[in-house]
Amino acid sequence: MDQQSGSRAEIRHFLASRRAKITPAQAGLPTSARRRVAGLRREEVAVLAGVSTEWYTRLEKGHIGGVSEAVLEAVARALRLDDDERTYLFDLARSSRSASRTPSRRRDVEVPPQVQWLLDSMTMSSAFVRNGRTDVVASNPLARALYAPMFGSTTVDERGRPNLARYIFLDPSAHYFFVDWDAACDATAALLRAEAGREPHDRALRELIGELCTLSPEFRRLWAVHDVLIRHDGIKRLRHPEAGRLELTFQSLDLPLPGRAVHDLITYTAEPGTESEDRIKFLASWAATQSPATEPARPSPRPEPR
Repeated sequence: MDQQSGSRAEIRHFLASRRAKITPAQAGLPTSARRRVAGLRREEVAVLAGVSTEWYTRLEKGHIGGVSEAVLEAVARALRLDDDERTYLFDLARSSRSASRTPSRRRDVEVPPQVQWLLDSMTMSSAFVRNGRTDVVASNPLARALYAPMFGSTTVDERGRPNLARYIFLDPSAHYFFVDWDAACDATAALLRAEAGREPHDRALRELIGELCTLSPEFRRLWAVHDVLIRHDGIKRLRHPEAGRLELTFQSLDLPLPGRAVHDLITYTAEPGTESEDRIKFLASWAATQSPATEPARPSPRPEPR
């Protein structure tokens, strides 16, 4: 499949999947017991968006490059897209205008020393920098202690750099580490879907998605759903092999670095006064004793409360 055909297929599947999620009742349209589909028909979306059925059909077939922003906004409203889905639709429209470009291997952005200093100064919060492909490109000692199973996984690259998606979908230990593994899978697949809309010509991203589709039935299923996620914050529950169960608040902050590539600063923090804070302190005290020039040892297990 060439790049242009692939781009059109992405648009077709995304719009069709969003259309299938909206019932006529939700859209304020009449329905009948003889209706064969639960979601909206193309002609119903066209009515809601104020365009002809022929025009919307052409759009859903992937001919989106010359469509105005006003029309895209109307379609987004008709399909009740959330902010992330709307952004993804506009990214697809933008990328389709340059769909003839040959996929290339993007040069990785080096994390400036000042950013590493910032990470290292955060002694009671796990912090790392993640790019759009979910590579962890910089981290502080507490992040390496907290995510020790991922940093020690066979899924790291030749530079020892972890990739969150590879770990979650391809390492069986992730099922134990992430208490809510299913939710981690959903979010990670949706984050990669958003990145694919932003950077459809990134060869490394396409190779990662191809690898995950080939090796992980769970990823393959989620990729076909076409869900999109750009912002990701909330509660993360982990089952650490030495520190035990932790419930942490995580935040994702945009990190402006040179180039167009998306990078996020991810922090994990325990609520003060909780058992999770005690366990983070245990990991932090161990991490502080490790030399960055050597392979960190595993901390001695912290006894679970009876």
